[in-house]
Amino acid sequence: MSPRIPRRHYTDDFKAQAVALSESVGRAKAARQLDIPIKSLANGVDATRAGRPLRSPQRKPVDELESEVARLRSENATLKMEREILKKATAFFARESR
Repeated sequence: MSPRIPRRHYTDDFKAQAVALSESVGRAKAARQLDIPIKSLANGVDATRAGRPLRSPQRKPVDELESEVARLRSENATLKMEREILKKATAFFARESR
């Protein structure tokens, strides 16, 4: 399983500037310059043309228990990955010593 790429969050100001840049130099070139996916930029341009705001949706606040669960899940995934690496290393060195 490939590692998960974290989702990037952009400020409203960045989105507005990205849309303005894409209108002057084109979507593909603006996306390359800003190192963002073309689809993200296209969504912003489409929202602007449709008259919708570029604001991010309001996220509900995360309580302490939910943040602790998320932290523990992340730590658990890291520990499982480390354990798998150690298993493979043990098998490699056991084979080599024969």
